[in-house]
Amino acid sequence: MAELKFHWCSPLDSGQQKATEKYRSGELDFDGIVDFAREAEQLGVDSLLMGISYHMPDPLPMIGALVRETERVKFILAYRPGLLGPTLFTQVVNTISWMSDVRISLNLVAGISPAEQAYYGDFLAHDDRYARSNEFLSVLHRFWEGENPLSHRGAHYRIEEAQLGLGYKGGGRPTIYISGASAPAQKTAVDFGDCWLRYGDTPEGIARATAPVLANGCRAGIRMHVLARPTREEALTDLAEMMRDPDEDHRAWVSSFVAASDSEAVKNSFRLAEKAQDDWLSPYLYSGAVAYRGGPALCVVGSYQEVAAYLYEYKAAGVSEFIFSGWPTRDEMRIFYTHVLPLIREHERTAGPA
Repeated sequence: MAELKFHWCSPLDSGQQKATEKYRSGELDFDGIVDFAREAEQLGVDSLLMGISYHMPDPLPMIGALVRETERVKFILAYRPGLLGPTLFTQVVNTISWMSDVRISLNLVAGISPAEQAYYGDFLAHDDRYARSNEFLSVLHRFWEGENPLSHRGAHYRIEEAQLGLGYKGGGRPTIYISGASAPAQKTAVDFGDCWLRYGDTPEGIARATAPVLANGCRAGIRMHVLARPTREEALTDLAEMMRDPDEDHRAWVSSFVAASDSEAVKNSFRLAEKAQDDWLSPYLYSGAVAYRGGPALCVVGSYQEVAAYLYEYKAAGVSEFIFSGWPTRDEMRIFYTHVLPLIREHERTAGPA
């Protein structure tokens, strides 16, 4: 098997110091984000995920600027079908492919909150959003396969004789990640994506969930957090400090957001957290931050050696890549790529194919 890929989530807002803080918004430290991206490049981060949400700056202009401030690190653009039409979206991605020398991938998300979708004038129900995503992706693939001009009449889009003068640099198309945990999300990943991206679970749980996707030739990736220290005792001490003095008003807000969400991925993460034993799904998988941060906050915790060994178990479960964050995320990125990643590579060298 190929080496595991490790990406990181770029802080599009001012970043979080603790898992239990409310979201920081209302300002943009772009110079700080440029500095973060340059350090990620130096550390060997494969790609930076540029997330999307109403409380953060839009990732499209951010990526357009960041690809000119870096040379090697790639960027994963999170976006939602329905915000832009497929012709314009393809044109934007093709443009970035030339600006970045093909350092762009896509993470398409159908949407996790009817309330947030409504902010943008979108009132489709869960399964209808996936039907639109499939139609959207079908048009994108046709553009990248060279159909020009392109006409399409579907339930959600009508296009007449569309022509794009600038294709994707070098031909081909970007890697496509499809997020979600529902059956429609998995089918979209198999039909139109390269990698099914989901929130965390134990290696055993991930193996069960990914089996049908892997059987259909699609890769599997996980979005989660990590906290690694020289010893387990130090990791648990820092975890306790991170969870100290939580913002309970923020927890209540997250709870109400989840109650109104129609995302199976979001609800499944909270179901996992609720059944955890003293906030631990396994000796190394901590769920206590989910109540404050949602699905991505399942966190692998332990010594450098423990975290490396535990993450390697996911490779045997069929996972090929991870997108991580931490608290504070820049410090944890340094720790992971400096101390944990070399141990994972050693596991891969000595253990052979998973």
